[in-house]
Amino acid sequence: MNYFNQSLTSIHKQLSDKSVSAEDLTKQTLENIKNVDGDINAFLTLDEDGALKQAKEIDDKGIDSDNLLSGLPIAVKDNIVTKGLKTTAASKILENFTPIYDATVSEKIKKLGTITVGKTNMDEFAMGGSTENSAFKITHNPWDTTKVPGGSSGGSAAAVAAGEVLAALGSDTGGSIRQPASFTGVVGMKPTYGRVSRWGLIAFGSSLDQIGPITRNVADNATLLNAIAGHDDHDLTSSTKEVPDFTSSLNKGVKGLRIGIPSEFMAQGLDDDVKQTVLNTAETFKKLGATVDEVSLPHTKYGVAAYYIISSSEASSNLQRFDGIRYGRRAKDVKNLEDLYVKSRSEGFGDEVKRRIMLGTFSLSAGFYDAYFKKAAQVRTLMINDFNNVFKDFDLILAPTAPTPAYGIGEDVSDPMTMYMNDVLTLPVNLAGLPGMSVPAGFSKGLPVGVQLIGRPFDELTVYQAGNAFEQETDFGKQTPTMGGNN
Repeated sequence: MNYFNQSLTSIHKQLSDKSVSAEDLTKQTLENIKNVDGDINAFLTLDEDGALKQAKEIDDKGIDSDNLLSGLPIAVKDNIVTKGLKTTAASKILENFTPIYDATVSEKIKKLGTITVGKTNMDEFAMGGSTENSAFKITHNPWDTTKVPGGSSGGSAAAVAAGEVLAALGSDTGGSIRQPASFTGVVGMKPTYGRVSRWGLIAFGSSLDQIGPITRNVADNATLLNAIAGHDDHDLTSSTKEVPDFTSSLNKGVKGLRIGIPSEFMAQGLDDDVKQTVLNTAETFKKLGATVDEVSLPHTKYGVAAYYIISSSEASSNLQRFDGIRYGRRAKDVKNLEDLYVKSRSEGFGDEVKRRIMLGTFSLSAGFYDAYFKKAAQVRTLMINDFNNVFKDFDLILAPTAPTPAYGIGEDVSDPMTMYMNDVLTLPVNLAGLPGMSVPAGFSKGLPVGVQLIGRPFDELTVYQAGNAFEQETDFGKQTPTMGGNN
């Protein structure tokens, strides 16, 4: 099955009128992954037997004509637990971990009849922006296999961009859905913090993490968010706010919407082609009837420092559970309990994860907490206030998703500070808990460039409304990569 130029609606029509069965569709999808993924390395695990069994059960039951997801093969990022299907978070410490339960989102999509064909590659424990930090393989960008796909949800984004699946789930802690969506030319949504349950998501930064959908177009993205959003008794940080139908306002257009472009996001260090893409997008929105003006988010310059202190501190706490005792990797030939802890964690964690554990432990330690973690939390509040002030007068914020198009594999991975600075445009959205979506908006030397639309808390409706209007007016999202080679 070639998913290029397909949509949930077109696939669902074929399933409903029985021109294709769920089992046939799943077989074609698995075959397609086998043919393509040798060049891309998007998948860590394929569940052929389980997927085909699910598909046959759906066929026997019959396709739900009112449910666009019924019978749809889908990919899931490997930090979202799946019952009976290996979940590693791309780390050696969880190399052979098979969960005994489903994450809430896994359970929700399963009940709606989606078929999880496999788990996608990622930066280990979602710590990275290029999917080069996986313990098992490096994922390649379908547009140019010498380039990174972004991260940490690079496997999910690459799988969708390469036409291996129509949709995938990722997670976003500081841009990990939106940045790879930009690098690979697909649509990636980070919902408002609390909109989607985090229960069953292997935690990186608990106050920042959000699961979200990655798709080929905006309408499909909204449909998938409909499926996974909502309160969950297992997750006390999940919101009790009513979940609207995110597809309901797709065709309302942007006439009368007020859109702001933060001057701080368009400053020095932004690639010229990326900057021009944002300006061109602004002109498109003006043509469609929106007003676009410059705004200011003055504390943006402190975002990278605040984010890496907060996220690393939370990671240091969350990763304490991987101790070689209860589950996961256990070192051999140890002398005592302390030796077991040290060896299991030393062998199991990669360099980037160790780096963030050390940074977080230092930031939380006695004598440094006030100077680092407390100060970062105060900066976070200032950044939230900046967004609140803008949203008093504006409906949306338009900004570049990443400072540059996709860069070369191996280019930045050995320079942590450069890698961290690549998140400068996405992480403010996580610190403020806002919804943000990257949509394809241009090209630079044959590589996709995305822009992000940022909305008020729990206003994904307006984000999707504007994203769909832009998508219908342009054809950037319709263009597809030349597989297996450079463009």
